[in-house]
Amino acid sequence: MPNANTVTLTPSYWETRPDQTGPAVDRLLADRQTGGRVADLHIGPRDPFAALDGAEHGTDEPAAVGGHGGAGTERLAGVWEYFVQTTHPGTIRLDGDTASGRAYVSELGRQRDGTSMINHGLFHDRYRRTPDGWKFTERLFEVRYFDSTPLPGSPHVVRPATNRPGDTMTTHIPATAHTDPASDEQLKRAASALTAHGFTVEVLDDVAAARARVEALIPEGAGVFTAASETLRLSGIQDDINSSGRYQAVKPRVLAMDRATAADGIRRLLASPDVVVGSVAALTETGSLVVASGSGSQLPSYASGAGLAIRIVGAQKVVPDLHTALRRVEDHALPLENARAQEVYGRPSAVNRLLVLNAEPHPGRGVVLLLREAIGF
Repeated sequence: MPNANTVTLTPSYWETRPDQTGPAVDRLLADRQTGGRVADLHIGPRDPFAALDGAEHGTDEPAAVGGHGGAGTERLAGVWEYFVQTTHPGTIRLDGDTASGRAYVSELGRQRDGTSMINHGLFHDRYRRTPDGWKFTERLFEVRYFDSTPLPGSPHVVRPATNRPGDTMTTHIPATAHTDPASDEQLKRAASALTAHGFTVEVLDDVAAARARVEALIPEGAGVFTAASETLRLSGIQDDINSSGRYQAVKPRVLAMDRATAADGIRRLLASPDVVVGSVAALTETGSLVVASGSGSQLPSYASGAGLAIRIVGAQKVVPDLHTALRRVEDHALPLENARAQEVYGRPSAVNRLLVLNAEPHPGRGVVLLLREAIGF
């Protein structure tokens, strides 16, 4: 039980501003690069650093994160994909107009370069009483546990669903917009993981390089099936294969066949071509390829039916983990494919089949051409 010399406080992080508390806190902010108040803070894609503005914590002044004001919040938003910190204050001991105490801290986050961290530690604090209330004079951070294992999850937001106390709703917020090309570091991680899982991987600068490599990889006269893919259409690879006369193109043959009377023949042609060429909905940095389909027609050849499977993957399709890959399918790829299907076929699309390729057991069969630029859905 607290006695006359102890009191439990919840000091605002905002009272650690360098202009109020001197060089010790200034040094803390610079060292930790998390700036201002981040206690009980969830940084995610929605107005990511709104929790750092002064008004939310009872001050009219703008945030001076790391001594840089608004520029500090922009800097942090550029570094972190998401960051969560919870702080639990402990007992604070009073000694006249000064005090000392500690707080227990848990942090987790993933930076935009793909690195992750989880740590648990302690804040060792000193305070002084001023005419404006208690202020920090020093805050030192002691790390008790640190883990850099990649975090598999994505940020979620919990907000009130109604005005009734305790009634909440959890809304998923995608970790990225799914349209920005991955960084070179992310591409390297994905390529390294794929290689370790038995895929043959080439990182190429652009579509022109991919077209040249596809032509070099496929023997003239081979039976080639081009799976439905905006990547193939936009890149020109679809026409290179189906209209050039260099190959026994499967797609034109299938389109000319009667689906009612030649269904078995169509199925065999699509299931076991010499070569299948297509794309994926997502590629994880841990080395998995995710393919979504409405009809499933390309999946047998993708999985094992084709002698050679070539996938061309735009840089925007690289995601940290399988969870984010599945969210990309539902939140990004499906709405775009649905709109395309409505326009072309007059009916909506759906994710009726989902194929996850975690490894390629046959060396040389699975080729991934990973581009540094974005293309396709």
